[in-house]
Amino acid sequence: MIVKFGLALIAGFLLLTGQAQAQTPPKPGVTVAYGLSLMGALKMAPDFTHFPYANPDAPKGGEVTTAAIGTFDSFNPFIIRGKAAAASASIYESLTAHSADQPEEAYVHVAQSIELPADQMSVTFNIRPEAHFWDGHPITAEDVIWSFNTLRDEGRPLYRTYYADVDRVEADGPQRVTFRFKKLNRELSQTVGELPVLPKHWWATRDFTKPLTEPPLGSGPYRITKFEMGRSLTLERVKDYWAQNLPIGRGLNNFDIQRVEYYRDATVALEAFKSGQVDWRVENSSKYWATEYGFPAVEKGLVVKEAIPRHLPSGMQGFAMNTRRPLFANRLVRQAIVELFDFEWMNKNLFYGLYARTNSFYTGSEYASSGLPTGDELEFLNKVRDKIRPEIFTQPFTLPVTDGSGDNRAGLRRALDLFKQAGWSVVDRKLVNAKGEQFNFEILLGDAAFERVALPYVQSLKRLGMEVRVRTVDPSQYQRLTDAFDFDMIVQVIGQSDSPGNEQTEQWSCAASKMDGSDNVMGICDPAVDELVQNVVSAKDHAHLATAVRALDRVLLDGYYIVPHWHLDAVWIAHWNRFSHLDVPVRSGVVLSAWWLDAAKAAVTDPQRRMGQ
Repeated sequence: MIVKFGLALIAGFLLLTGQAQAQTPPKPGVTVAYGLSLMGALKMAPDFTHFPYANPDAPKGGEVTTAAIGTFDSFNPFIIRGKAAAASASIYESLTAHSADQPEEAYVHVAQSIELPADQMSVTFNIRPEAHFWDGHPITAEDVIWSFNTLRDEGRPLYRTYYADVDRVEADGPQRVTFRFKKLNRELSQTVGELPVLPKHWWATRDFTKPLTEPPLGSGPYRITKFEMGRSLTLERVKDYWAQNLPIGRGLNNFDIQRVEYYRDATVALEAFKSGQVDWRVENSSKYWATEYGFPAVEKGLVVKEAIPRHLPSGMQGFAMNTRRPLFANRLVRQAIVELFDFEWMNKNLFYGLYARTNSFYTGSEYASSGLPTGDELEFLNKVRDKIRPEIFTQPFTLPVTDGSGDNRAGLRRALDLFKQAGWSVVDRKLVNAKGEQFNFEILLGDAAFERVALPYVQSLKRLGMEVRVRTVDPSQYQRLTDAFDFDMIVQVIGQSDSPGNEQTEQWSCAASKMDGSDNVMGICDPAVDELVQNVVSAKDHAHLATAVRALDRVLLDGYYIVPHWHLDAVWIAHWNRFSHLDVPVRSGVVLSAWWLDAAKAAVTDPQRRMGQ
């Protein structure tokens, strides 16, 4: 147990360090902090002046244009209805702010100090008197309470899940707010600190449950000043931003103007970048990265390619099966579907050998399961032994591996055997059930770029007699269909953090599977998973958290809910050579808010770009 300022650290796992000046003296036994950490000591000292990846002397000014795919019809990102514009949520500030280098840490932001009692059954935030919305209205405890209640009661389902263990929120004064908890939850203090604080007075004359078609009032470093609904968005830097000289703001948010241009598909967006209409892009296609960046501007050094290492969990991406559909309700069927995915052939022929196979829902972290369960992990699994398959204890989870030739006969044989066990057989070259009904489903895509992956997979599935179709829809329709779980199979990305916690309920629980718009898109409803999720949420320290997540990972993998894809431990960036940033490694890879316009580089690059290179 570590001690700071004479106070024992709470329970030895939620580390609180530093001391800030509170508005009222704290009660005896209360720790006063400038930050929260779930993984150990805070990296930044109490007197830190800026994050290490931010340049406090970075010049302000200039513009940067990025691209988004799809469209938008709302500026309210907190509800299911509508398709929210990019950056809609970023105009609001929260009680605490995260470091991009240490995502499991949070530092005071709208709050100037944090107080936690010894029993950790509440947390109090003292709000900075200088924190205000753009109209000059101060951010108050009343705004915090209204934001919490509104998001929980009327926002997306994830908010009800995140805040389920909060009993009530109380104002202890105009700028002091306390969250009281129903039970001990190791990360809840940090979770409520992430609450976006909305202006109650502005929303008083508007319906929060409906899509918003006017730029909202916020409190962040950028405000929306111009837009063409569905096509473009312009944000301007707030010159008198209240937090610009605080440690969490110094050296960040350097561009005067940020533009977001919307394109219907990734190919058009790439061409817009090549032509100079877009300044900066993250590339997520191995094909594009390997073949589309040989144009003259790259050869001349006018466009820079960077593969920047990242050191955060990769999570899971894959073809997710909707188990609400009877067709995918049988685990044997789902395992057979996984057997027919030939990653080795795809990596060789489609991805230029750039990817690694994903074999965990927590890939790239200490939480990924491997081998056979032992120690504390085995104890967690023993408690649900009667609810899970005995093979989990005796057979390590492995994904099928092929020789990359495209002739996956072994996988076909294994899949056929699994289908037979599930009551399916091949008759007249069709995979049918006892009623003679053919195995028939659709892969729904929201991005045409994934067709080059889905179509070869469809051919593999059809070799076993299935009828499989690929349907690509626009992003708005895709969101509506997936929010309502009206699909058979989709491409799903399931992100994970350095410290899994309350969000696991939203991703895996039976309750979440029944809420439209939840993150449990696969419809997982398993009592063993529910129990293991609770072990994660209630973990008493980091060691128990790690073993609890590994146990959960093992059971999720054994359910074969998803056909795992691939991952990359880097971020692919391409940008016109008119920007600079510190050469400081960041665990998240890239922090665009820490970049700035380099006038010397722009003076060379911009004229040539305007002349068509």
